[in-house]
Amino acid sequence: MANIAIIGVGAIGSTIAAALQQTGRHKLVLCTRRALTHPRVETPSGTVEIQALNLTDPTQSLPEGWSADWVLVVTKTYATEAAAAWFPLLLSPETKVAILQNGVEHRDRFPDLAQHRVAPVIVQYPAERKPDGDILQRNPVSLDVENTEAARAFAALFAPGEVRTHEDFLSIAWRKLCVNAAGVVSALTLRPVAILQQEAPARLAKEIAEECAAVGRAEGATLPEDVGQYLRDFYAAISPDSINSLLADRQAGRPMESDARNGVIVRLGEKHGIATPLNRMAVTLLEAK
Repeated sequence: MANIAIIGVGAIGSTIAAALQQTGRHKLVLCTRRALTHPRVETPSGTVEIQALNLTDPTQSLPEGWSADWVLVVTKTYATEAAAAWFPLLLSPETKVAILQNGVEHRDRFPDLAQHRVAPVIVQYPAERKPDGDILQRNPVSLDVENTEAARAFAALFAPGEVRTHEDFLSIAWRKLCVNAAGVVSALTLRPVAILQQEAPARLAKEIAEECAAVGRAEGATLPEDVGQYLRDFYAAISPDSINSLLADRQAGRPMESDARNGVIVRLGEKHGIATPLNRMAVTLLEAK
């Protein structure tokens, strides 16, 4: 049993809370900007009503005697500073921190944390908020972590099979980034995954992902030689009406994670002398919006 605080309870944060609640082993505190009025998740195995204390301000008090064994950061990358504002309330010298965010710079975003207590996490399943406020979890929980003490402890919080540990976490992170980078085509066209299942847009997505793969290999990642086939297989398995988080943010008029998903490719490409014109164009157009 663990006391777990979740910072950021959007689509992914809600599904994580539901998965932890279903184990029947943990006490949850949900840290959000606004009070949660509809914390319900439609999982592949049924609907879960999330039951947890909800805090909306880092100056609020925790329940007497409650201290966080784990803090899970499940915010968008552009909300990293806001997430860190919760740390003085939640962190003790023993608290471990899991960072469930997009991109490949998990630790870099939180340099002040004791890194041996940090577990970067790659989320491998889609979830999105429906118009009625419910969260639609399209696939079972699927998370990837490093093979470290902190990451193994994180995996133990969940049901068996939901979290996998890897010796080569770097390659897992860059493989996911190839998929996320290609997903910018959806955000640019304001179309769901169906757009990536069409020939011409899929070809553009492939070229965007190939730029990502070139940079990832320069960073030390081992990636598929045929990135295009990897993308086709990935997106063929997703419902055509699925909406990625970049598109959801653009549709809602929120900030977007264009830097974590495409801008990082441009920045690290410059470091290695690798041209990334398609990712640069994508970031420029999204930031102009």
